Amino acid sequence: MVAAMRVPRPWPPLGLLSAVVGAAALGTEIAAARLLAPYFGASTVVWANTIATVLVALSVGYWLGGRAADRRPALDALCSVVMGASMVLAIVPLIAQPFLRTSVRALSALSIGGFLGSLLGVLVLVAAPVALLGCVAPWALRLSVSRIEETGRVGGRLYALSTGGSLVGVFLAALVLVPFAGTRRTFETFALALALTVAPALRRSARVACALPLVLLVLPTATIKTGPATGQVIYETETPYQYARVVQAADGARSLELDEGLAVHSLLRPGSWLTGNYWDGMLIDPILASGRVPSRVAILGNAAGTTARAFGHYFPQTAVDAVELDGRLTDLGRRFFDLRGARLHTFTADARPYLQATTRRYDAILVDAYRQPYIPFYLATREFFAMVRNRLTPGGALVVNVGHPSSSNALERALSATIAVSLPGVRRDPIEPENTLLMARRGAPAAQPGFPPPRLPADLAALAHSAGQRLGSALPGGPVWTDDRAPVEWLIDESIVNFAAGSG
Repeated sequence: MVAAMRVPRPWPPLGLLSAVVGAAALGTEIAAARLLAPYFGASTVVWANTIATVLVALSVGYWLGGRAADRRPALDALCSVVMGASMVLAIVPLIAQPFLRTSVRALSALSIGGFLGSLLGVLVLVAAPVALLGCVAPWALRLSVSRIEETGRVGGRLYALSTGGSLVGVFLAALVLVPFAGTRRTFETFALALALTVAPALRRSARVACALPLVLLVLPTATIKTGPATGQVIYETETPYQYARVVQAADGARSLELDEGLAVHSLLRPGSWLTGNYWDGMLIDPILASGRVPSRVAILGNAAGTTARAFGHYFPQTAVDAVELDGRLTDLGRRFFDLRGARLHTFTADARPYLQATTRRYDAILVDAYRQPYIPFYLATREFFAMVRNRLTPGGALVVNVGHPSSSNALERALSATIAVSLPGVRRDPIEPENTLLMARRGAPAAQPGFPPPRLPADLAALAHSAGQRLGSALPGGPVWTDDRAPVEWLIDESIVNFAAGSG
């Protein structure tokens, strides 16, 4: 009796292929958002564009893959498509930097907001490889089903494996690869995993393609972002939240740039405790609003500590609680921006949860957590400012830095109306074309706003006099925002696009 010959199972198993492709697709989504962050930020709008593009690309891939599977139901054909996706995925980080840098310059010239810019970026960079990965699901189902009666069982198993792989890809990218290997190597890792999975099913000549993601994976990473700067980039890094770089000008002044690099978030001028910019207003305006030097200050959105450093110098008896979500920025403050103070306490926390949890009361709360071009919606609502009021001492002052397009006051109006629900008598200090400081006081407004208390240092007295000349009543007519409805991103994009249309 002749033993039956054992037929080797084809490689790769379609369940394994589905799981690896699922991991690569969702891992790419996480890495794509990270890739866009240095240029367009990481707001809800950017994430929405990334998720929407991935979903549309997968849908296109499902449609194309279904048609291709019926025309050529062969494993080697499917593996060739996956290898193609691997190669495209591997080169995404290589073309991303010059493409996004050029896009930011062009879009800035057109005054197009982060919505359209990030949408274009994610479409160009990841739509094609994700669409190719989308082809796998219907193709694998076509190859796995031999009898119509088993379609449900086989389809359910493949979908379960694909979804499980997607879950692994999300956590692998978010918790391991991006923080410890970096964005570029995250792309290369998923590209290499795809290539190695399908390589045994391809011809030897096609297997050589595996070398591309492998070589790119082991090559040292280049500069994260080589965008235009006003001086020499002396340090740059990717933090768990954003891209950050320190730029030093010819006169020794240092600035901290985050994400898109279009705004400065901290500034240090050699030999000076003042900046000649809106941070000086954050120092003096709470004194004008309350009529006193605060004993304890909370800075929500400390970045590298420009305001905290100034308080530590001019008012060493003032306790300063500097709250910053990104602890790496606090480290940069100590290393590059002379962040220090006799009674300085730094906290790595999100502004609103910190304020919710603390039992301290403050003579001044300074809100400077807004990032160009958007602001966190939960720091711009009626509920947030009610919380601020409850954390202020009687007569304590709130100062909010409102960054906005120079041609639009819509955001300022909305915030003024929202603040006034909890803290009536809002005043404005239009300190810069793109920065307005909104001031309010718990209790009746100061009798003589704009006239500082005595015993201020000479340079601060002059600063207070200039600020007092600028102070005016809040702009009327804005909507009151709530935690349920605060359309920050749409308002900003609408302002930017309206400006572009009016100046075009």
